[in-house]
Amino acid sequence: MSFKETLVGPIPNNWSLLSVGELANQGVIEKPLDGNHGGIHPKGSDFVEKGIPFIMASDIKNGSLSFDDCKYISESQAKQLRKGFAKEGDVLITHKATIGRVALVKNIPYKFIMLTPQVTYYRVINNKKLNNKYLKYYFEYDKFKSLLYQWSGAGSTRSYIGITEQLKLPIVVPPIEEQNFISGILSSIDDKIELNNAINKNLEEMAQTLFKRWFVDFEFPNENGEPYKSSGGEFEESELGLIPKGWSVDCLEGIADYLNGLAMQKYRPEGEQFIPVIKIKELNQGRTSSDSDKASLNIDKKYIVNNGDVLFSWSGTLEIKLWCGGIGGLNQHLFKVTSNIYDKWFYYYWTKHHIEKFRRIASDKATTMGHIKRSDLKEAKVLIPDRTFYRNATAVFQPIVDKMIQLSIESYELEKIRDTLLPKLMSGEIRVPVEQP
Repeated sequence: MSFKETLVGPIPNNWSLLSVGELANQGVIEKPLDGNHGGIHPKGSDFVEKGIPFIMASDIKNGSLSFDDCKYISESQAKQLRKGFAKEGDVLITHKATIGRVALVKNIPYKFIMLTPQVTYYRVINNKKLNNKYLKYYFEYDKFKSLLYQWSGAGSTRSYIGITEQLKLPIVVPPIEEQNFISGILSSIDDKIELNNAINKNLEEMAQTLFKRWFVDFEFPNENGEPYKSSGGEFEESELGLIPKGWSVDCLEGIADYLNGLAMQKYRPEGEQFIPVIKIKELNQGRTSSDSDKASLNIDKKYIVNNGDVLFSWSGTLEIKLWCGGIGGLNQHLFKVTSNIYDKWFYYYWTKHHIEKFRRIASDKATTMGHIKRSDLKEAKVLIPDRTFYRNATAVFQPIVDKMIQLSIESYELEKIRDTLLPKLMSGEIRVPVEQP
């Protein structure tokens, strides 16, 4: 098998290399478009609670489009805009400030979505020449992304690659049969990851609803299986007011240890062996990456994070998560939460119960990076149920937490497999079997 050199490395001789502009001129894709610039661009005052999603770079995460935190504009305003109308099947790529985030628009419960000037859509109109899923994965190919970063000046404060420059970007185009096979292999992995994520989201929502019903509303099942409070359960006075009889009051710092991380820049690797550093960025994305800082393997073991550990960022974004992104070193501004007395579900959901209050405390700090103090952990009250109910609750909550950890680790391993396969498939190093006519 012979290869030819291209801007994105060697590719098989029978594969084509076409620019985005050439693909548009040949009617394979529409000319790429981004969102509206200038005075017509929607402003913060235009955002509404529900309407048409207004997609920013921050709404594209880990190869997927997320509507969890996106802004909305009214449908009437959206229809007044000139461009940036994306729909199912489009491939999105961020091209301003945040460079190279990619997503395929699919399964959207909206008529269409609107893009900001940070995001470009690519729309395939001849799927006999180009598979849109293949295009999405090609945009995630490290050789392409390296070129994209280089052309956009990524890393600078003005990182940007406009539509005119995007038209010059090289696209590797194998025969459509190979595109279909490549995208089929990679998308089957991503489909499983998406399924795992959906199951975990449902489990998390169910557990939080149940936690509130039992530990806040006191409607846990009594010995007859009836809601405790509604069926006349006994209560007694406490510093928090009336609580179920036999329960007690403590605080977050009383039920768990909140270990603050190290200033990892002081613990650089001595040789080639290292562990990645887990900072707020890594916690937010759920993974370490090749650009994560590196730390010595010889740090105190208590500062080493493993899959299934509970991590809590006490400054910046203030998130609490079940970490399943591989081994790493705990950086400062993060707590690793453990307990020798209580099960993981108990301190995880009680910390999560207080997270909104902690965010309000942090937002009130007159600093660039809001945070909480240990005194806030002491003031965050926790209710300890009697032993019998605690055992019953553990039998319900701990399997949910264990399942979420299991699925998250499985997704992490699948991501590593996908990320190993992708460059080999895109370069033709691994050729897929295609039936000959």
